[in-house]
Amino acid sequence: MAVIRMNALRLCLVKSTPLNVWNLSPQTHSKTTLSFPKSGLKFQTHEFSSASKTYTCTTSSDSSRTLGRLLFRQLFEKESCTYTYLLADVFHPHKPALLIDPVDKTVERDISLVKELGLKLIYAMNTHVHADHVTGTGLIKTKVPGVKSVISKASNSKADILVEAGDNIYFGDLFLEVRATPGHTLGCVTYVTGDGPDQPQPRMAFTGDALLIHGCGRTDFQGGSSHQLYKSVHSQIFTLPKDTLVYPAHDYKGFTVSTVEEEKLYNPRLAKDEETFEKIMENLNLPYPKLIDVAVPANMVCGLQDLSAKPVQAA
Repeated sequence: MAVIRMNALRLCLVKSTPLNVWNLSPQTHSKTTLSFPKSGLKFQTHEFSSASKTYTCTTSSDSSRTLGRLLFRQLFEKESCTYTYLLADVFHPHKPALLIDPVDKTVERDISLVKELGLKLIYAMNTHVHADHVTGTGLIKTKVPGVKSVISKASNSKADILVEAGDNIYFGDLFLEVRATPGHTLGCVTYVTGDGPDQPQPRMAFTGDALLIHGCGRTDFQGGSSHQLYKSVHSQIFTLPKDTLVYPAHDYKGFTVSTVEEEKLYNPRLAKDEETFEKIMENLNLPYPKLIDVAVPANMVCGLQDLSAKPVQAA
């Protein structure tokens, strides 16, 4: 049985709702305490978009203020077994928040939770063009004024903000780093929490379908490539600190989180050498995704996207 050491404040701000985020896979144990390293007093200035305005804020921070500034929720859509992630900087006066991989069928739930927690939703983001469900990004844009849709430029789809490897997406004093991880599709990216004294530790990687818990996304459609996926995961995800928490876009066995160390050791596909991995992927013989003909065209326009708006690049 895993033993999780966490004080009351961290549990309040980091626990998963409605799922238990600590429903760990067997090899993930006590190395998952989410905290912030101690730091001296300092000042930082960041910009982020909220509604139709751009805010610039200068904030002071020390170890007592940064302890629990990240609010995190892991949400689940049961038909496609999709995880949606809500992140927010609750110490910032505007409490800016973002959603990763929202699903159209659970948009009302997600928006209600954002309102209930008193957050300001500024971004609705996708890790890639999904084939098994319609993204909720476009629907969210119609219900929450000012929200910006985000997807990778390499996906060739429509969004307000098109990101590339190395871009940083700020929400308050927290940020996500964009890492290109193609292979499942041409445009897959992984969003990783920032590396710095005021960012959550251990780091968190939102891997989409590139890396699943003890698995990975298929590579036989949407420009997929087993060679490229292997290279992406090993160079962009497995190089992260070993205690980095891995949060995928899907799980079909009831697991919610893994770590980089665990996947490097126990992933039955990606822990193998590349030649073995490619043979495994070639012989999966998976059925044609039942929603792909509906989901992909819709998701190429972020579910419901204002095509008259000109996409912009991330900061």
